[in-house]
Amino acid sequence: QVQLVESGGGLVQPGGSLRLSCVVSGFTFSVNYMSWYRQYPGKERELVAGITSPGGTTNYANSVKGRFTISRDNDKSTVYLQMNSLKPEDTAVYICNARLSRYVGVDYWGKGTLVTVSS
Repeated sequence: QVQLVESGGGLVQPGGSLRLSCVVSGFTFSVNYMSWYRQYPGKERELVAGITSPGGTTNYANSVKGRFTISRDNDKSTVYLQMNSLKPEDTAVYICNARLSRYVGVDYWGKGTLVTVSS
């Protein structure tokens, strides 16, 4: 059974930083595409960042380029999202996704972790 468990969300002031983690089990972590999505209340999920393996090619939403960094540790079956210079509009539930490749495969989702950016 595939499981994705996120952690690291919380309350942070504007301009602050957070690092999200997503631990994956039941999936061949080293050969897949991992990504982070976020979801605002009443809205569709939107892709924030993704990373391939092997290769480590990354892609980002324009709204987070230069502020967020996605990375992965295949030995720990974990994908990270380092979020810097956070803005109030980054407030959302952040959800981890696993898929065989960027455009192909079944989607597996975590339950999400809430990030709140507020003073």
